[in-house]
Amino acid sequence: MTDFPNGPKWRKSSYSGGGNDCVEVASNLPGLFAVRDSKNPSGPVLTFSPAAWQEFLTTLR
Repeated sequence: MTDFPNGPKWRKSSYSGGGNDCVEVASNLPGLFAVRDSKNPSGPVLTFSPAAWQEFLTTLR
C-alpha cells in the first residue's frame, strides 16, 4: 500500500461484536478506502476508490 504521511487510521467494523474475526477499515486516506483483516494487520490491504467503496456498501445493505 502507498505510504501516506499520517498513515491509515484503522477502525474495526461495528458488526465485529468485539471479537478479532473481522475487518478493519481506514477512511482517512485521500481518495482511498483501505480494508484489512484484523487478525493479520501486516498482511495484504485492499484499496477502493470512493465510488467503488460506496457501491460495495450499497450492495451489502
